[in-house]
This record gives sequence, structure tokens and C-alpha cells, in this order.
Amino acid sequence: MTSFNVPQGLAFGNWIRKKEAAKIIGMSTHTLKLYRKKHWTENIHFLYLNSRTIRYNESLLRDWIANRYCSKAHQRAIEFYLASLLSNQQKKRGRKSK
Repeated sequence: MTSFNVPQGLAFGNWIRKKEAAKIIGMSTHTLKLYRKKHWTENIHFLYLNSRTIRYNESLLRDWIANRYCSKAHQRAIEFYLASLLSNQQKKRGRKSK
């Protein structure tokens, strides 16, 4: 497993509503829908909480705006995000304390 050092200032886990996301990237909520279909990855850039509720990853949207013409740079941010998930952390080996 490859380990990543997350750059300072690139914190993950802040999931925001569509109006906040639209304001951050300077586009309409309708444009967000188009970008969800063509440019962004579900469960990385956005996620469905239920059939009517969508949340957007604020850090990755900000990074996408800053690096939208440099896909390699944005891909690194995605890799940092995936590495930061608890499901991707290495399990500690050894005995459990009683």
C-alpha cells in the first residue's frame, strides 16, 4: 500500500450542499448537475445521501477549480482524499488490550 502525505491546507470530509457548491465554483446548480454527469466521480466529488439529497466534497471542488486544466494535479488530490479515508488506513497489528 502506498502512503501519502496530505498537503497542509487540503483537509477532507467537509461535505456541502449544492447551493454552497455552486457559489464556490461560481456556477449554477443546473451546471453542477451537468458536471456530475460528465466530469465528476460519484463518492469522490459528490455523493447521494438519498434519492433527493446530494453533498459535494468542498476540498475537491476547490482543487478542481484550481487545477481543472491540469488533470494530473487534480488526480493527486483525489489520491490524497482516497488515502485519507479510514477504510484505506492500514490496520494496526498486534494484540488487543483487555
